Amino acid sequence: MEQASTVALNSAVVPRPVTSEPDAIKNRIFSQIRLDLERIEAEIERQLTTKIPLISLVGRYIMGSGGKRLRPLLMILAARLCGYKGKRDAALSVVFEFVHAATLLHDDVVDHAEVRRSQPAANTIWGNPAVVLIGDFLYSKAILMAVGHDKLRILEVLTDATTKMAEGEVLQLINSDNLEIDEQEYLEVVTRKTAVLISAACQIGGLFASGQPAQVQALRDYGYHLGIAFQLIDDTLDYTGDLKELGKPVGNDIQEGKVTLPLIFTLQNGDLASTGRLREIFSSDEIPREDFLEARDLVVRAGGIDYTQRLAMEHVSEAKEALNAFPPHPTRDLMMDIADYVVFRRA
Repeated sequence: MEQASTVALNSAVVPRPVTSEPDAIKNRIFSQIRLDLERIEAEIERQLTTKIPLISLVGRYIMGSGGKRLRPLLMILAARLCGYKGKRDAALSVVFEFVHAATLLHDDVVDHAEVRRSQPAANTIWGNPAVVLIGDFLYSKAILMAVGHDKLRILEVLTDATTKMAEGEVLQLINSDNLEIDEQEYLEVVTRKTAVLISAACQIGGLFASGQPAQVQALRDYGYHLGIAFQLIDDTLDYTGDLKELGKPVGNDIQEGKVTLPLIFTLQNGDLASTGRLREIFSSDEIPREDFLEARDLVVRAGGIDYTQRLAMEHVSEAKEALNAFPPHPTRDLMMDIADYVVFRRA
């Protein structure tokens, strides 16, 4: 997982991986995970109780603002797929939500964000110093919870993931406003910022359940490809999404100087006039809405959205293929549904 993705893309459009309607997939998923989500929420609440009220207040604010709980849920499902039947999985699973929440707090400070999940970003309420320090607390708490499960390999995988995530943050900072970044360089950022934590959640689920090495590797691969696909779809939603669904302003990436794959593809494959205009828009200190809408249209016409969606679907196919290491099982079917839903989601 050290290298960014090398999934090949044919020029033909990749067929959608499922025929079910997105709402049907979503309903099928949530009908099966409701009890697991309730256990995750109860454990988050328990772990956020501290003697310092501000920590609990900000922690509950960021974690209670509409997160999908994808990472802890995948850890629980991965453990179940490897035969785990106990109740201690939820206590370990929330490690991944704590790490994820910490990254969101730090990201919003770095990006000077004003909105997160349709509500004011925490830093706009409590200020940057408090938010950074509480992000640090959430990281530390996550490591402490992982240590409590007394499996060195679990701690090794988690700390390796958090180290790579920090590297990804620095890589993204270095490449801020860099219109010359190429696809492989960008996918390296995506791998470190997003895929490694989802992959670690799946891998640790297998380790927690004492899965066979081949099973643990398959879960790691599933999470890696799912994480890449998840971020690629995020890239497209920043151009095509809706504020109410997305929970943050559409066009946020361009405003923050983040060059994502739809724009990279367009700059490398669009006509001279389009790429010149995109460079002009992107280089502005302030990007008015009408300029963003123009940029979006240029990216759509050049095929940047289609290309990114096709690559995401390729990764979803790879994720589902990894699950073939397991025999037929309802949990395997559920994890395949989750992979499918990643490419259909609107938020």
